[in-house]
Amino acid sequence: MIVHTFCPACGDKNISPILSANDHTVSNERFEIWECKNCTLRFTQNIPGKEAIGKYYQSENYISHSDTSQGFINNLYHKIRKRTLIQKRNLVEKATQKKAGDLLDVGCGTGAFLHTMKKAHWKITGLEPDETAREKAWELHGIQPEPAEVFYTLPVQSFDAITLLHVLEHVHDLQGYMDQLKKLLRPSGKLFIAVPNYTSYDAQYYKESWAAYDVPRHLYHFSPGSMKKLFIAHGMKVAIMKPMWYDSIYVSMLSEPYKTGKSNAAKALMIGAISNSKAFMDVEKCSSVIYVGEG
Repeated sequence: MIVHTFCPACGDKNISPILSANDHTVSNERFEIWECKNCTLRFTQNIPGKEAIGKYYQSENYISHSDTSQGFINNLYHKIRKRTLIQKRNLVEKATQKKAGDLLDVGCGTGAFLHTMKKAHWKITGLEPDETAREKAWELHGIQPEPAEVFYTLPVQSFDAITLLHVLEHVHDLQGYMDQLKKLLRPSGKLFIAVPNYTSYDAQYYKESWAAYDVPRHLYHFSPGSMKKLFIAHGMKVAIMKPMWYDSIYVSMLSEPYKTGKSNAAKALMIGAISNSKAFMDVEKCSSVIYVGEG
């Protein structure tokens, strides 16, 4: 188990427990979540090490590895994903001002986004730690992602765009990853990092039952403030922040049975809608945010 005695993002020692949450996906174990008073990062305490955490991903319901569409929520996820994949492609092209280029997708899962970008004539590279997901990427899209270990051996300044879509919260080597990401970008390249936002209304409503805490798979729980400071610490800045409107609905659908013991689609839709309404004029309140960074 890894015990943090200082903030894994900013290094400050002013950290303390803020809440605890259950692993609802695999083990039903309970984990403490701590908060840094300096940068406002939250992080899961007493986490399994890199070699031990694999068993916490072994679930048929872990959609980014299995691509399952079984059940109402997973089916909803697939329907929404078709729309959001195009939106993400448009964001990459607008931010980079390129209609084609070199793209690295870190934690590419079963390759849905890579497939979208390949069809748009981008040269794609995908990294994925899970062997089952890599096999699924080939089966579904004819794409062969590389194992995650390749990340530190890629040539510097090789990519116009690097995407980590709900990935950074899973990475044990947070500082090393951020350093390497900057090295891999070309001088005009853009870094796209999507993470959940614990300052959103749905997070405040569901508290320890908020599905996006997803302990222990989510090692960190970001606020907009902590993300901005993390970029600055690695010689970058946040140039654009984009809301992920559907995440509040999806996460609320998952969170409702965690909080009450039963599914309630109508209630989840209401909480998601309230969350989005509060974020409509302030993207920093959205359930998940895409941060576009540049050097």
